[in-house]
Amino acid sequence: MNTQKKMVESFEMNHRIFMKNLIDSLAKLEEDIEAAREIDNVCSGEWCRAIEFSLDEIAKDLYSISEPRWMADDYSRTLRNSRRRLHDLYAKYHGIPTNTEH
Repeated sequence: MNTQKKMVESFEMNHRIFMKNLIDSLAKLEEDIEAAREIDNVCSGEWCRAIEFSLDEIAKDLYSISEPRWMADDYSRTLRNSRRRLHDLYAKYHGIPTNTEH
C-alpha cells in the first residue's frame, strides 16, 4: 500500500509539473503573438507556420489530457482555463493580418 501511495504521489507531482510547463508555453506563445502584433501587424509566412504549429501542438497536448479522478478540483479548473486560454490565443493569432511576401 505504501508503494502504491508513493507511486500516486509521484505521478501527481509529475503531472502538475507537466501542466505548469504547458501553461508556461501558452504564456510564451501569447507574448510572441502580442510582440508580433506590436511590431508590424503582419504575419510573415515562416512566422505564421511556426506559431500555428506551436498552437496545434499545445492543443494536442491539452485536449489529450484526461482528468485523473484522484486530482484535486483546482486541477480541473486549471485544465479548463488553459483550454479557454488556448482558444483565445487561436482567435488572437487569426486576427493578425497575413503577408506572404515576407
